[in-house]
Amino acid sequence: MPVLADPLRNRGTAFTQGQRAQLRIEGLLPPRVESLAEQADRVLANLRSKSTALERYQQLAALQDDNETLFHRVLLDNLEELLPVVYTPTVGQACLEWSRIYARPRGLYLTLDHRGRIGEVLRNWPQREVRIIVVTDGGRILGLGDLGANGMGIPIGKLVLYTACAGLRPELCLPVTLDVGTDNEALRNDPYYVGTRRARTTGATWDGFVDEFVDACRATFPGTVLQFEDFNNATAFTLLERHRERLCCFNDDIQGTGAMGLAGLLAAGRVTGKRLVEQRILFAGAGEACLGIGGLVVAAMRREGLAEAEAKSRCLFIDSKGLVAASRNDLAPHKRRYAQDRAQATDLTAAIESFAPSALIGASGTPGLFTQPVLQAMARANERPIVFALSNPTSKAECTAEQAYGFTQGRAVFASGSPFAPVTVGARVIAPGQANNSFVFPGVGLGLLLSGAKRVTDTMFLAAAQALAGEVSQADLDAGRVFPKAARMREVAVTVATAVAAVAFDEQPLDVPRPDDLRLAARLAMYQPAYRS
Repeated sequence: MPVLADPLRNRGTAFTQGQRAQLRIEGLLPPRVESLAEQADRVLANLRSKSTALERYQQLAALQDDNETLFHRVLLDNLEELLPVVYTPTVGQACLEWSRIYARPRGLYLTLDHRGRIGEVLRNWPQREVRIIVVTDGGRILGLGDLGANGMGIPIGKLVLYTACAGLRPELCLPVTLDVGTDNEALRNDPYYVGTRRARTTGATWDGFVDEFVDACRATFPGTVLQFEDFNNATAFTLLERHRERLCCFNDDIQGTGAMGLAGLLAAGRVTGKRLVEQRILFAGAGEACLGIGGLVVAAMRREGLAEAEAKSRCLFIDSKGLVAASRNDLAPHKRRYAQDRAQATDLTAAIESFAPSALIGASGTPGLFTQPVLQAMARANERPIVFALSNPTSKAECTAEQAYGFTQGRAVFASGSPFAPVTVGARVIAPGQANNSFVFPGVGLGLLLSGAKRVTDTMFLAAAQALAGEVSQADLDAGRVFPKAARMREVAVTVATAVAAVAFDEQPLDVPRPDDLRLAARLAMYQPAYRS
């Protein structure tokens, strides 16, 4: 029975008669022996019979808990169809419902009660070799806010993408949630809530807890890459600065989103005919995503010859209180470094008319923020306005693809954080691409592991952005996409990993020799879901 209960070893009906006899599981399975392909066909048929995306999510989660090989085979062979199920937008609904759909343990939940013995709890994880840890404290799950322990769906989903897109073996992945409480009162009062029922801990207590966790990770799983995910704005920037020189870590919401956004702008420039240094970018939002993109855009513009002040002047941010202007006295340090000498304003349309941006990027979590007047103002200022509505899940998008194209006469160069169906404008069918970090972080992680990098640098994310932009074909642009098709995720991850590993070997003294062919090494490192004889 133990082999049938272990998702890493279980093959279900694919066990041969000889294997069944050897393992003493004869009679415990239906008599027919099936191939992996036959099993996958049945799974896919069942998935397609479900009426909602959340039902499909739950069925796939159950399959992952039963048979990892079959789960990843189905996912890898149907990336375009199933990525929106295992990750955005469906994972947002799954997190909202997490305490009600919880079925089986996966990952580690660490609470304040574990202080002083976090390393001991980490050693409860049954796998001794861990190479990637994705951790959240549930403070800002997608655009949904504080979901506390319900945020565990995000680390689990991210690590599914590490395996599907970058070929990291599933047993090398560890999802972690730091349950420090939640300020979401509805959750605390929910009788089914699986987390601790206390207000969110902040300040020195939170700092000490996270410090102990990071130290325990270094000691328990040395050489592991640590990815910070969906921490709130109040902690994300300081957390990254506090630990980035201590171990190989990065914040996907800041750095991964930065590379994704920069790649989208580079690809969009091929449509609009404008180089990056000619762009003027208005960011609707001044949190991790927008500031992450803005920071990397400034770095890329400087590489192309602009002075830092000039590069920053081409990036204007507007948050919930208005323009990020130097006259404001309420700006956090991570916002203040991008503040401009401008008169205060709160109206997005007015900001477009005064700043004349060539690109409008939203990561505000405010659904419908890009109204008809906003989009029409962008269309008046540009022959081909760039409009990125990055907030997800879909319910939080600043606008839909239909709105972006409809209010710009089909001239918008559009991308969104969640997928939208193709839109017909006149005689043209436009199929927008999804602007998702899944094009970046899996390849970054693979490149870090391939090289044995000691630290993660901003140069690596610049290289990742340029590598991703290079994967956008003319056929993609002609179809309306500024990102590759999801079906090409593994090819993209190889390219990104190669670029990141090359930077690591160039920048750092490393313990492993540089392969003669980094691209080949990345390909060969990828796990292929198949039953081993």
